[in-house]
Order: sequence, then C-alpha cells, then structure tokens
Amino acid sequence: MFSHKIDNETEISLIELRDAEELNALVTNNFEHLRAWSGWLKVKERPVEQTRDWIKRNKKRFGSGDGFEMAVRHRGRLAGQIGYNYFDYENLKTEIGYWLGSSFQGKGLITKACGVAIDNAFGEFGLNRIEIRCGSENWKSRKIPERLGFREEGTARQAEWLHHRFIDLVVYSMLASDWNSNMYNAKEKRSLKL
Repeated sequence: MFSHKIDNETEISLIELRDAEELNALVTNNFEHLRAWSGWLKVKERPVEQTRDWIKRNKKRFGSGDGFEMAVRHRGRLAGQIGYNYFDYENLKTEIGYWLGSSFQGKGLITKACGVAIDNAFGEFGLNRIEIRCGSENWKSRKIPERLGFREEGTARQAEWLHHRFIDLVVYSMLASDWNSNMYNAKEKRSLKL
C-alpha cells in the first residue's frame, strides 16, 4: 500500500474502497467550493457507487503506472486529494494536481503533501520534471507551487474548458536539480523527518 506520514497529524495514502463514503461526502459537501476550479465536478448529486467506480479505476492506474490519486488525511479525516495526473517515463516527467475541502484549507496540508509527492517523484520514481498547472485566477492554488519554489514558465491560454468557458492555466515547473538545492525542501526535510 502506498502511504506516507507527513507529520503527527497528516498523511497521504492510496485511496481505498473503504474510503468511498467519506470521499463522496467530502466532494458533495464541498460541491460549490470544488466546482469553481474542477472541470471533473459537474453534478452535485453524486451516488456513492460513482465514487467506488472511480476508486477502482484509480487503483488500476496505480497498478499500471499511469498515475494515481491519494487521500490527504488530517487528524484521521479525509481532507482532500493529491495525485500524479500521469507518468511520462520517456521524458521523465509528471504533473501534480490537488484539492482540499474548505474546512481544511489554511493549515499547510497541501504544501506539505506536495513536498512528499515531489520527493517521491524525484527519488522513488526517478523523474526529472514536475509540472503544476493552475487556473490563472485561482490564487490559492497558485500559492502552492510558488511557496515550494516552482518556476512560473508561462500561461497556456484558454487551455481548459471549465463549466461553459475556457480558462487560462499558469504552468509551473520544478526540476530534480532545482528541488535538491531548494531552501524550502531542506527546511521541510528537517521538520518532517522523512
């Protein structure tokens, strides 16, 4: 099982079928909050079976090495998700995506979870490049790669169809060599004792 402890209160782990009801409730209860920047979330009424089917597909992706989503847990509760959208082993790169329920924001959970995901991508998976793409007006999401020392490479204009409109995506990148010399990374490794 894929699982990493972030600190005494927080961990990331592969999403399991036993998480279906809690995950479904988190998405449903945060529908408006998540829908603002999530093209995958279209309808508020979401049967738990839909979430179970998604978890099964996610576990297949994990097994095949295509990328996968993980649960972010804080104080024993499912707080959100972080994941590798894909793995491109030919070019040694991936893209990280994430979201949190509104009541879990402002605690540094995603920043810390990204740190672990980045360490894994560069260490365990041997990748060279990570991208994070954020809606250009999604200021909260954009703070994460900026805080972690990612480089803003530019804006992909009208790159995503989001609920009846195109939005621009700001593209951030981190290279393995950047991460190894990154001041945030060194500080977090000391405090997280990974």
